[in-house]
Amino acid sequence: MTVPLLLVDGHHLLHRAWFGFAARIYNRDKTIDRTGVFGFAALLRKAQTQHAVGFEIFAVFDSEDGALPRAATDSQYKADRPAPEPGLIASLALVKAALDHSGVRWIEQDGCEADDVIATLTQAARAAGRAVDVMSGDKDFIQLLDDPAVRMLNTGVKDERRYTTAAHIPPRYGVTPRQWPDYRALTGDPADSIAGVRGIGPKTAARLLTGHRSLESVPAAELRPAWAQQWGRARQWREMIRLDRKIDLPDGLLTATATAPLPAAPAVLETLDLW
Repeated sequence: MTVPLLLVDGHHLLHRAWFGFAARIYNRDKTIDRTGVFGFAALLRKAQTQHAVGFEIFAVFDSEDGALPRAATDSQYKADRPAPEPGLIASLALVKAALDHSGVRWIEQDGCEADDVIATLTQAARAAGRAVDVMSGDKDFIQLLDDPAVRMLNTGVKDERRYTTAAHIPPRYGVTPRQWPDYRALTGDPADSIAGVRGIGPKTAARLLTGHRSLESVPAAELRPAWAQQWGRARQWREMIRLDRKIDLPDGLLTATATAPLPAAPAVLETLDLW
């Protein structure tokens, strides 16, 4: 029996940990904010306990220069994102140390965004017959749901909406997972500073892509002149949104072995002398 895989979007989970706790977590003398590493360890342990017992857990982080290839195509890519808070940046190294202590493997691949690494690892795991859950709230991962053995897990929402599968996408958006990059190119993605085609909202995008169309197969007669003028940009945005499932990664990243029960967050900080 193959071991299922939980791929963790590391920066997304760290962001949740840093901003999602009702009260800040400090070291004992109240001088250093430990919310990032404490929250990350606590949220990951809870996810394992509730959703991933018997899974191999693997975390993926964006590299510092990961956005550069897409930014070379469009200089506005992620340009509107605010600079991260200093404490959030400082938490990243501690999170990686906590993962090492907890027996969770991780990677930050030079020149790569985590999304593409996760897509590549998903492809490799599926080729080996393993089911995959991607733990993230990033909708770009919807395109990976074209495989029925892949699910998205978002533990930051209500229980009944935590898992997203291919079956959920057409009722919610009017398109299939395979069409997601086309749909998102039309509607835009504010998180990545992708504007989308002016005048096209979600309902119009779904209508234009009806019948499993792509951007190339939308009849010209259905396009307003202003939309047609932006269609080339839309195709460019689609290629930026489309995940790369063939990143060159080191061999042996995945072990196909279930991750042992994770330690409680206070124990992790105690061991790492962070209190």
